[in-house]
Amino acid sequence: MAKPAENLSIAPGERRATIASRAIAQGRDWQIADIVCRAGPNDRPYEERHSRMSISAVVAGAFRYRAEHGEALLYPGALLLGNAGTCFECGHEHGQGDRCLAVHIDPDLFEEVAASAAGSHRFRFNAASLPAMPELLPTVVELEAMTEAARPLAAGSLVVRLVERVGEAMSGAKLASTKPGRGDERRIGTVLRHIEANADGPLDLDRLAARANMSKYHFLRTFRRVTGTTPYQFVLNLRMRRAAVRLATSTDSVAAIAYDAGFGDLSTFNSRFRDIFGAPPTKFRASTA
Repeated sequence: MAKPAENLSIAPGERRATIASRAIAQGRDWQIADIVCRAGPNDRPYEERHSRMSISAVVAGAFRYRAEHGEALLYPGALLLGNAGTCFECGHEHGQGDRCLAVHIDPDLFEEVAASAAGSHRFRFNAASLPAMPELLPTVVELEAMTEAARPLAAGSLVVRLVERVGEAMSGAKLASTKPGRGDERRIGTVLRHIEANADGPLDLDRLAARANMSKYHFLRTFRRVTGTTPYQFVLNLRMRRAAVRLATSTDSVAAIAYDAGFGDLSTFNSRFRDIFGAPPTKFRASTA
């Protein structure tokens, strides 16, 4: 996992050939960057530092993130959180590479937004990450659909909205107090990558549990502890996120997008899409045009 050069410091001599960072939009006190990391299990993690407040939406891959408030397995839909001035490490023992959309916010802007959203200008992240939460999905999709052609006003508004949503979620979130063992987490990481590669096809609970080398009950319990949700909800959120991004960035028909996302019934897709995003697919597309 990587961050833009402006947002981190790395010990002298460390190689950064595995990192590619591209600015999508930026303002005086914020930046949105598309970050691709090609590191894998054989690459040694190294210490980096957040120079700004950071919220990164994981778009692809699964990796381990260690920060001041603990460790977390990050996966598509989850949010990486970092406080300005703090150090962190990312490791890729679960597979090769990842992609994130990173939002970096100056502390003064963050404090101003947090004072309203979280109830205190002194609010700071007290966890390394947030799981893929349905209430955050629309904002994550909007971030993923953004391109370099985005208007600065729209991009800046999205940054503020993201901080608001994360502050609200963390203020009321019941974060897991117990963590799975590294062995169990490694098995779930393997399953997450398998789901990501096969989310548009049929997925069977028994086979997912077998892939993790766990009993079905132990798999369900461990999956929830790692991701904060069930395998079914994780797959549904992943499909919906991909479908929403495609609606916002292409002219493909709603039916084609629904079927490609793994929905055999268009009415079911429309109903679930409306439940998550608050509007049917056609109106959602019109609002993002």
